[in-house]
Amino acid sequence: MYMLTKAEKDVQIAPKNLGALEDDFQSVIEQATWANYEGQFNSDKAVTVLIRNIEPVGYGHIVHGEGNVYQTVRFEQLVFKPVINELVEGEVVEVTKFGAFVRFGPLDGLIHISQVMDDHVDANVETQTLSGKETKRSLSVGDRVRARIVGLTLNEKTPQDSRIALTMRQPGLGKLSWIEEDRNKTPAEAEN
Repeated sequence: MYMLTKAEKDVQIAPKNLGALEDDFQSVIEQATWANYEGQFNSDKAVTVLIRNIEPVGYGHIVHGEGNVYQTVRFEQLVFKPVINELVEGEVVEVTKFGAFVRFGPLDGLIHISQVMDDHVDANVETQTLSGKETKRSLSVGDRVRARIVGLTLNEKTPQDSRIALTMRQPGLGKLSWIEEDRNKTPAEAEN
C-alpha cells in the first residue's frame, strides 16, 4: 500500500561535495537525501519511492575520523509497503518455465505457474507466454493483472531481491481482460 509520511533523518554529505555546500546548500542536501533513502527500505519495511520538501534541521555535524558531514533533514516521503493478502495490480515483466514475474509499484512478485489460473498451465519461454490447456487463456509479457500477495520475504539491503509470492486463483483476480470477460458472462455461462 502507498502512504505519504514525514521523516527526519541524517544524510551523509561526501567530502567531494563540501565545496558545493557554500554555493548551493539546498541542492547538495537534496541530492544526498535522494541518494541515501530513495529506493531503500526504511525501519518499518516500506520502500521509499519518492522524497520531496527536504528541509535542513539545525547544523550539520562531523564524526571524528570520518570525512563525511552529517546533516539532519526533514522531508515527506511516498512509501510502498507490501502487506500479506493485499490486492495489487501490475504488469507481467517476465515469463519463465515456473511462472510469471509481475511488477507492481517499485517491486516484482512471482505468480507461480500453479497460481496463474484454475487450469493446467503450459509455459512457453520463447514466446514469453503461459497458456491454459482447457480455457485457452494466455498470459504474456506486458499484460496487466490483478493478484493477491500470499507470501512475503523482504530483502532490506537489496529491495529488488525481495521474494513476493502472488496468486491469481481466486474470483476477481487474473489478467484484467479475463476479469472483464467473467464479469460480462451470463449466470448460465458462469456455471460452465
